[in-house]
Formats: sequence, structure tokens, C-alpha cells
Amino acid sequence: MNLALIHDRLHIKTFWEKRIVNDSQHAESEEQRRNRSALSKLREEWVVRLENRTKHLKSLNDNYVKKVKVEQPAEQT
Repeated sequence: MNLALIHDRLHIKTFWEKRIVNDSQHAESEEQRRNRSALSKLREEWVVRLENRTKHLKSLNDNYVKKVKVEQPAEQT
């Protein structure tokens, strides 16, 4: 076999092996970035939901307390 052909094959083989390794590493780092990003976004959404829920429950409780305070003096007289 010709020495030039062997050299070309090795060169091509190492080129593609490096390319595959680099692409795999890039894909893995991109996946990790997406996972971190998605978790941050979900946490923010849940914080907003919990804050809204807390505000709503506090509002309901405040309205109930006001209603009870208004009804009590009417019953005592």
C-alpha cells in the first residue's frame, strides 16, 4: 500500500475522531446549560405562583376577619 494513502487515512481518521469528541463535548455542555436554565426558570415560576397564592389566601383571611368583626357588634346589641 502506498505510504501517502496510509498517511491520508490516518489524518482523516484523527480529524473525524477529534471532531466527534469535540461535538460530543459541546452537546453535553449545551445540555447541561439547558438543564440549569430550565431549572432556574421553573423555580422563578413557582416562586411567583406561591407568592400569588399567599397573597390570595391572605386577602381571603383578611376579608373573613373583617366580616367577623362587623358581625360581632351587631349580635351583641
